Amino acid sequence: MKSLIASREVGVFFLICMFGWFCLSHSLIAQEKLNRLVKEREILHKEWQESESQKSGIFGNRTKKDMITTHEWLSRIIEKDNQIMAELQLLKDVETATISHEKEDYKYIAQKQQNDIDILKRVLSEKEQELEKAKADLLTNERAAFLLFLTTLLAGFLYVKAKRKTKGQQVPTRSL
Repeated sequence: MKSLIASREVGVFFLICMFGWFCLSHSLIAQEKLNRLVKEREILHKEWQESESQKSGIFGNRTKKDMITTHEWLSRIIEKDNQIMAELQLLKDVETATISHEKEDYKYIAQKQQNDIDILKRVLSEKEQELEKAKADLLTNERAAFLLFLTTLLAGFLYVKAKRKTKGQQVPTRSL
């Protein structure tokens, strides 16, 4: 029974490790993607700053074309921010799922161990009852043996006493 419990625990532990490894590898890939998106946003931000400083109008003023270009760069930055937010949400969801799965795994393990403890308590109770019964049987046998000993001793004593009485009452024989 212990080997069955141990093999189940090893199996559950293996599943937890595999799930953890999968989540860790997925988390690392997602983190790399997030880092790449942040770097791309930094590049977009630098390009926006450059477009913001461009002034192609008369007397160094900004033209409508300059403002449209700046607006396009801001739109790209917002798109990149949305991608970053989506990736962050995905990472959060994966982490939440990982935590909830680990929590469920721990609940399963705790319930399993509680069931095993209950089984062991029941077996221990049964063994204690068997031990009490064996003690009661032993006490009964000891009492019976003691009574047999006393009875045998009394019978032996009475036999010896009767023999002595009969020896003392013997009729003397005549010699011819």
